[in-house]
Amino acid sequence: MEKLMKKLKVSWNPFIVVSLLGIFSTYYFGLTGTFWAVTGEFTRWGGHIMQFIGMDTSHYSYLKMIHFEGTPLERIDGIMIIGMFLGAIIAALLSNNLKFRLPTSKARVFQALLGGIMAGFGARLAMGCNLAAFFTGIPQFSLHAWFFTIFTIIGTYVGTKIIKLSFFSTKIKMERKTSNKLFDLNKQDNTKKNRIGIFLCVLVIISLLMYVYNKQHDFPLVMVFGLTFGFLLEKGQVCFTSAFRDLWIAGRTNMLFAIVLGLMISTIGTYIFIKTGLPPKTFWAGPNAIIGGFVFGVGIVIAGGCETGWMYRAVEGQVHYILVGIGNIIGSILLVLSWDSLAPKIALSFPKVSLISYFGDYGGLILTYSLLLISMLLIMFYEKRYFKERR
Repeated sequence: MEKLMKKLKVSWNPFIVVSLLGIFSTYYFGLTGTFWAVTGEFTRWGGHIMQFIGMDTSHYSYLKMIHFEGTPLERIDGIMIIGMFLGAIIAALLSNNLKFRLPTSKARVFQALLGGIMAGFGARLAMGCNLAAFFTGIPQFSLHAWFFTIFTIIGTYVGTKIIKLSFFSTKIKMERKTSNKLFDLNKQDNTKKNRIGIFLCVLVIISLLMYVYNKQHDFPLVMVFGLTFGFLLEKGQVCFTSAFRDLWIAGRTNMLFAIVLGLMISTIGTYIFIKTGLPPKTFWAGPNAIIGGFVFGVGIVIAGGCETGWMYRAVEGQVHYILVGIGNIIGSILLVLSWDSLAPKIALSFPKVSLISYFGDYGGLILTYSLLLISMLLIMFYEKRYFKERR
């Protein structure tokens, strides 16, 4: 028991965590019929905000397309995301990683909002973020996910150049820190507070499970998946932004290798479920995926976090990432408002291409694995070249 508690208190190996995420995301698709995604639900939250300020949302085709109806507790993605937040909170409490932290400067606030808006707009333009158009989009054999991924990578490279501009640089003042009365990470009495926090989270989870079971019997399963996703993300400190940013800036590749490995695991599992009759999720392979991926890539680097990254960091108490989340929702609202003028030109007139349908069952599988292996080789090549140049 003591060994288990020690393991729960420390960060976990990203290779193990991302591999588990690949396995669980596969079973999430197989058992629920939908894939692990978050920005669609954040867009629906934006729809609720639009209604709250008196806007008539009934004539926005994007909201109709993503089935904007009911409340988050009546939607499968809403239940899953609530579970993710709760799972991340529990992981942060176990790791003693919960602490209220303010942005260090006005520039950081600007970065959080601007990057968040760009990421939210780009993700919804491309019909997915680092999950639905990358980590769970590629295993669905959707061509649009590859367009999005390639241009997200390019966008992150451009983003690393932007954040080096003098405007974004901040002077860090070295000062003595006083203890935080609510969550002092250096005091042992935090253990008691954390246990109380975990107990309260468990009570909330039990209450929600009882409530959602009465709404729909498979909702408790969805919440369990959400809890698992959130818990693993926080324990592994999994962030797609840092994976790409660290590659360009420092030549670090561990997280990227872990992500590719997770994709390989998820791809074969998803393929098996598709062969049992579950339809894959494909979207338009058009300029929307290319433009959206690039804007998203730039945005997540400016913001300092991707869609999953800002979620667990926000519940850890980092106000910067709460602002990133707010920016995400604002960006999704802007996309809703502009979709009807953009979509006919860059999305709706282009086909939804499934690699399995186009290249055949085995052809689509082989092509996907070939592209993933090429990706791994390119990462290794860049890493070797990066450190060779610095020597």
